[in-house]
Amino acid sequence: MEAKNRYVGMSVIKKDAKALLAGKPLYTDDIAPKDCLIVKLLRSPHAHALIEEIDLSRALKVEGIETILTYQDCSQKRFTMAGQTYPEPSPYDRLILDQRVRFVGDAVAIVAGETEEAVDKALRLIKVKYQVLEPVLDFHTAKDNPILVHPEDSWKSLCPVGADNKRNLCASAQDSNGDVDAILADCAHVIDRTYHVKANQQAMMETFRTFTSMDAYGRLNVTSSTQIPFHVRRIVAHALDIPKSKVRVLKPRIGGGFGAKQTVVTEVYPALVTWKTGKPAKLVYTRYESQIASSPRHEMEVHVRLGADENGIFQAIDLYTLSNTGAFGEHGPTTVGLSGHKSIPIYSTPKAYRFCYDVVYTNTMSAGAYRGYGATQGVFALESAVNELARELQMDPTVIREKNMVHEGDLMPAYYGETANSCALDRCMARAKELMHWDEKYPCRDMGNGKVRSVGVAMCMQGSSISGVDVGSITLKLNDDGFYTMMIGASDMGTGCDTTLAQIAADVLGCDLENIVSHGVDTDVSPYDSGSYASATTYATGNAVINACNELKKRIIRLGAEMLGVSPEEADFDGKKVYAGEKEVSLQEIAYKGTCGNTLEMQVTASYSSQISPPPYMVGAAEVEVDKETGNIDLIDYVAVVDCGTPINPNLARVQTEG
Repeated sequence: MEAKNRYVGMSVIKKDAKALLAGKPLYTDDIAPKDCLIVKLLRSPHAHALIEEIDLSRALKVEGIETILTYQDCSQKRFTMAGQTYPEPSPYDRLILDQRVRFVGDAVAIVAGETEEAVDKALRLIKVKYQVLEPVLDFHTAKDNPILVHPEDSWKSLCPVGADNKRNLCASAQDSNGDVDAILADCAHVIDRTYHVKANQQAMMETFRTFTSMDAYGRLNVTSSTQIPFHVRRIVAHALDIPKSKVRVLKPRIGGGFGAKQTVVTEVYPALVTWKTGKPAKLVYTRYESQIASSPRHEMEVHVRLGADENGIFQAIDLYTLSNTGAFGEHGPTTVGLSGHKSIPIYSTPKAYRFCYDVVYTNTMSAGAYRGYGATQGVFALESAVNELARELQMDPTVIREKNMVHEGDLMPAYYGETANSCALDRCMARAKELMHWDEKYPCRDMGNGKVRSVGVAMCMQGSSISGVDVGSITLKLNDDGFYTMMIGASDMGTGCDTTLAQIAADVLGCDLENIVSHGVDTDVSPYDSGSYASATTYATGNAVINACNELKKRIIRLGAEMLGVSPEEADFDGKKVYAGEKEVSLQEIAYKGTCGNTLEMQVTASYSSQISPPPYMVGAAEVEVDKETGNIDLIDYVAVVDCGTPINPNLARVQTEG
């Protein structure tokens, strides 16, 4: 990137800020055709059952009902709804509709009609006879339980993640370095605790929604509020058992995602209706449906053994995670990995670590991706154990972390063997203590009114894309009159990536920000991008922007040099003109030349994938007030200090930190 940045590091206003304030952006339901069939799902009242009979006779007689689909109308090819790079680590354990229902709320039938009233009436008239089965509800007893959530032979796992449907295992693995048991046996202090993190549901403003239609060429067009347009194309094609060339996915404005929309939730149901009827169809989840049949955070139980010497220097960390994936395995194998790989590496002093996990199927709503994606659960457990160790040692919890935290240059065996080439965790801690006035408030203060105040602290780390997997891509085009269009494959979920990526492009190209027109995702024309998740967009897609800009600059110089009658080596480009000595030609002239009598394409596509995933780090400190009589707790103050590298847009980075 050029030394002088006009935009990178500046809090420029988001490109869509004024439109958002005026209520102008169009979301999925805003652009759905008026003649869309309304699609709704009949849901199971049982946690585990087999459908013996479905009587549709009365429901089909309702005026305005177009079709009612059951498991007998679906492909029997299993797939996963997890929006992950192929081959997906999540097992192929779903059908669009299945004879076996696996949780209360599981889809039993798809009803499509001309009006919502007709569909609602038809839903009430469907009669289903179930063979009710005993469910597996306690995830502690799920592994090797005689009751199987997925007994079917068509279940399969594409990746070696330790999955075994005949043991109710979605994933299982062990990772270690050093002799943990021997070292823990010699430790002066050992904290042995188990922490339970409940499932959390997310509630973005725009619920899950999709509309589908057939185009003039017999292709299925899927317009959806999603973080993963390219994965949606693959998943829908797998689910319907049709060629991927027959599916086109478009992503309009998204009204929030938080990770839930990294999973396909609504897409396959209207897609099947449209594929069967040829008519446009849409499914809009109610808020209730979004709560009971979507993609919450995984419930996890994390067992931590943390050993230290008499000075509080950590010697070994032993962590076992039991994760509840629910009825289906979306993100089960990957989320659990972060509970250890994004918590243990925060500390560099241990001589040994061990991280084991089991992810089990139960007859509850399936889980998925949610902010923090497994790291949240693991960090809560390990940081709680560190605080308990500090209390046992009567040591300031900030001091015990200062003794043990990872520093720049440290090797991180538990973080896939990467080195912390960029790490300001120590400075984050110092700044957090300063902002919290820690030394004045620790350990506690009696407020004299039956209440006490105290402070607490925790650290965490994340990553920047999935190393060796995620791909970010950009197509950049020089247009007549000298402006640029930038096709983005990543989904702007409100985070502002359409703006931050344009800031990067403007600085590399040396142009005004207004000269960069950003375009959202259409899988037919956008370059491939893994999607907006894993904190990947700024890092992976941002590097793709740099690559695309540098390549397009070479082409601009080459064409400009040709117009000047000099070699490209003699010419240079300053963002407004190509020049060689006293000769110069403007970008506008070059752009027009690109459209007339020219054989050099003034458009480039560039991709980027990283073999490492540089972690951002954070320290959070809280002050709370406790009523000693009632036990009531009030949050008095909270500070968060983040090492995120160079913030492209400080205001947007700050909003993310607050989030």
